[in-house]
Amino acid sequence: MARTVAVLPAGSRLSDYIGLGVLMRTFPLDKVRDALRASGTASRRQRNLPAHLTVYYVIALALYMQAAYQEVLRCLLEAVRWILPVDAVVKVCGPSAISQARSRLGAEPLRCLHDQVVRPIATKATRGAWYRGWRVVSLDGSTLNVADQAENADAFGRPGAGGGQSGYPQLRFVSLVENGTHVLFASQMGGCRVSESALAEGVYRHLTAGMLCLAGRGLFSFRAWNLARAQKAELVWRVKKNFRLRPERYLPDGSYLSQVFPSGADWKKRTHGVTVRVIDYQLAGIAEAEPIYRLLTTVLDAEQAPAQELAALYGQRWEIETAFDELKVHLRGARIVLRSKTPELVRQEFYGLLLAHFAIRNLMHEAALLADVDCDELSFLHAVRVVRRQMGRYGAIPPSGEKSVL
Repeated sequence: MARTVAVLPAGSRLSDYIGLGVLMRTFPLDKVRDALRASGTASRRQRNLPAHLTVYYVIALALYMQAAYQEVLRCLLEAVRWILPVDAVVKVCGPSAISQARSRLGAEPLRCLHDQVVRPIATKATRGAWYRGWRVVSLDGSTLNVADQAENADAFGRPGAGGGQSGYPQLRFVSLVENGTHVLFASQMGGCRVSESALAEGVYRHLTAGMLCLAGRGLFSFRAWNLARAQKAELVWRVKKNFRLRPERYLPDGSYLSQVFPSGADWKKRTHGVTVRVIDYQLAGIAEAEPIYRLLTTVLDAEQAPAQELAALYGQRWEIETAFDELKVHLRGARIVLRSKTPELVRQEFYGLLLAHFAIRNLMHEAALLADVDCDELSFLHAVRVVRRQMGRYGAIPPSGEKSVL
């Protein structure tokens, strides 16, 4: 769908719309330069848009996706004077130069910065982030429409729609979300022809001991289960209600121990099985509830995690849908496609979007800790508006070089 806002209002500054201070605090210049060195894309000569400035520009685009490229750059250059040399000439490049700068940069520096910085941020004081000492995370996937260009269609594919094909190519991605903060991390992306299960295999390595991971029934397989549990995290995954499980020992809380197997032949012979704990429960009084819900968990001791508590905890898996909504609706904008016209720049823009979301969520987490409230009590949309409109009052980067205190 075409953007309805092509320019920023006359006389506006970036400080009115994009809180560069938030970006600099979340992604310090040394981290950006590390990512550029790691990807081999650091600028070798001074340009109007050097590589490090282009990184911030890509993230800024994600923070105000309805605005034209040149308008965002004009305001960005006003706001970054503190990180430019004293004698630097501020020049607003044309669309062609902006496109060339983005193409020189590519997607790899944004991916490196994402992998280096974006991570779970909850502390022990963060409300709603923990269950009995485990950091609660959820796993799921989603899609984003990209610009209708032949190269993008070839690289990412088009989903089916009503017997035909969608009007836009789509990329697919799978992420972990830290439930208590809504931080999306460990994201893996591909074309819409790539399954969520395949992308998830690149996510499992980011699980760690001390995490408890929730996931839906579409992601379960014997292979996926073993890849995830090999990281020493605890798992609570839903499976289909008709998934074949033989009770081997009932526990006091009503759950029971069973085994999952790599194949039907192994199931019959009882070979190569992995012990799991099974929790079957119902949602009484819910009109559209299914007759039975079935969870598998690696927590075999019912005293460590009673069945009733895990059944209630599983409802928090939908926190990741809220995080996806923040990314796709409140930040990107409803029915707005990623604007980049080549696959490499689509990937760059995707990571810019994730980095912008992380910056806002990091700010919200700081605010929640200061106010001693749950992050869920804060409005993401309001935070986006604050970052876009109000951060200028704090100063992007003070002349002293010290970070602003929010």
